[in-house]
Amino acid sequence: MNNKFLSPFRTYRKIVQKKQEVTFQVVIEESDLFIVAEKDLSLEVIAYVEKLRASLKSYLELNPLFLTSLTPLPFDPKAPPIVQTMLKASQKFQVGPMACVAGTIAEMVAKHFAPLSPNFLVENGGDLYLYSTKDRVIGLLPNPRDEVSLGIKLHSGQFPCSFCTSSGTIGHSLSFGQGDLVGVLSQSGAEADACATFLGNLLKRKQDLPLVLKISQKLKARGIRGVVLQLDSSLGAWGEIELVQI
Repeated sequence: MNNKFLSPFRTYRKIVQKKQEVTFQVVIEESDLFIVAEKDLSLEVIAYVEKLRASLKSYLELNPLFLTSLTPLPFDPKAPPIVQTMLKASQKFQVGPMACVAGTIAEMVAKHFAPLSPNFLVENGGDLYLYSTKDRVIGLLPNPRDEVSLGIKLHSGQFPCSFCTSSGTIGHSLSFGQGDLVGVLSQSGAEADACATFLGNLLKRKQDLPLVLKISQKLKARGIRGVVLQLDSSLGAWGEIELVQI
């Protein structure tokens, strides 16, 4: 494991409760995955993530615009599955394809290993894909230096699902907004990630929060199941979002 890729602000991972489960981290270049599972599958996950990244990097070498475009690109039926998934999600929410790379990888890893571990949770830089047989609480952390005090409770019947986040104030991902936290719940990791970027770009000030919430509600027809927004002390949510204190 190469420590130069580790974020010093990901101490929130230490609060995961371990109940007959194991946790492990997989870091491969920019991909930093934290996984909760019923058994240690770290070696298998490393091999699979390397395979995913290799197919993506090969495509980028031939199609460099895929890496830099901030708008959707035409669908490519000859592209590898990871690229096709990202292209479809970016078209659905009018963002660049790389806006949903973390959510896509989280989903593909979770789906691949869920048959080996019915409880399999993947967090990839704040983007999650979850298989679970029991209720879970996802901590919300708009500022990584603060304590986690608020979370979203997900019930066993809601899984599998994805919860992806975007922020205009923390993290390395590009956002044109100023929201501290935009979280999106969906069955698709790629679409949750793309939608979080789309909504995050719209949230520039507190006064925008009601409008962004209204816009997000119209995305239910596109598979969005819930949204939570935070900018400074203002908070808003709709859909399958059950907020709980931690």
